[in-house]
Amino acid sequence: MLERIGERPKDKILEVMNVFRADPREKKIDLSVGIYRNSEGATPVMRAVKIAERRIWEEQETKAYTGLAGDPEFADAMCSLILGDDAEPPRIAAAAAPGGTGAVRQAFELIRMENPDAAVWVSSPTWPNHVSILHHLGMQMHEYRYFDGDTCSVDFPGMMEDLAGVGKGDVVLLHGCCHNPTGANLKPVEWQAVADLITAVGATPMIDIAYQGFGDGLEDDATGTRIIARSCPEALIAASCSKNFGIYRERTGLLVGIVPETVRKATVQAAFSHFNRQNYSFPPDHGARIVTMILQDSGLRTEWKSELEEMRRGMLSLREQLASELQRATASNRFGFIAEHRGMFSRLGVTSEQVQRMCERHGIYMIGDSRINIAGLNSDTVPILAQAISETCI
Repeated sequence: MLERIGERPKDKILEVMNVFRADPREKKIDLSVGIYRNSEGATPVMRAVKIAERRIWEEQETKAYTGLAGDPEFADAMCSLILGDDAEPPRIAAAAAPGGTGAVRQAFELIRMENPDAAVWVSSPTWPNHVSILHHLGMQMHEYRYFDGDTCSVDFPGMMEDLAGVGKGDVVLLHGCCHNPTGANLKPVEWQAVADLITAVGATPMIDIAYQGFGDGLEDDATGTRIIARSCPEALIAASCSKNFGIYRERTGLLVGIVPETVRKATVQAAFSHFNRQNYSFPPDHGARIVTMILQDSGLRTEWKSELEEMRRGMLSLREQLASELQRATASNRFGFIAEHRGMFSRLGVTSEQVQRMCERHGIYMIGDSRINIAGLNSDTVPILAQAISETCI
């Protein structure tokens, strides 16, 4: 059997990472991988995480399994963070997962099992792994317009026109904040319009929220998700702790179900546990315990929020600096949208050929669709990127 295994499609992001590592040039810039880096190019362990881990090491007395859905205190703490006052415990089922990706996969598995005819509607563009997992599972998928490449902003009229074609029982996948790969987000009034449309057609919204706190702040970044939660009869939410807690390798995520009032929460909760059992049995706990401790301890929570805000403001500063440098280098405001976008990513709107030339001539690596990771820059490399874009793309 093993000798028959063929090549699988390569992950474009991981492929760029590998080529970057093999490049012998000293002056090279990696803007491909979606990981936060500070001005020194490091991804540090957050201060609150260090303290929490030390306490866990000192206080933890067992490494026995948690429940199939993980520690309920983790779910409660995360649901409060994401949903705020819209968290209604009688309508919430939740299960820990290995990262936000694990939560996404579990949600897709649940959709396929309960409604094999459902199509999942994804934004054009979306995070490539959404599409990859859906194809792997053999699920129906449709795209809806989202990003206008000419204005580098949300094509809301096109989005609403496409979503009007969503069928009853279909699932609409939305990015909770800091859209990946574009950085362009819906406004609150647009979120409400989307929620109303989804409800009217009888579809189910699914939100992937991986960057809460990286855009406009913890509360503002949750606005869209909370509008969906209070406006729609049901919803699925896949949440990640990788970015805002900086615990990438701990693989910490949560799948949340907002349960219709006509459905017993216990039934949905049992289904979540069942899917965990089939896929990986008991979910990992170390990262979840770190997050729970931070969110439940007022001192640690304050420390964490302070550092998260430092990270957010640092990325905003880099956006403003890059937009300013590009305006100077190109004598135009063509790239002014970069300062308006939020989160780690923006799509520059240049061709794949121009992306390749910037790599060859300047050692600047980004995804072929021109998505860049803002957090891969620092104040010294921003002018280098701006000059490269000016020389290559104007």
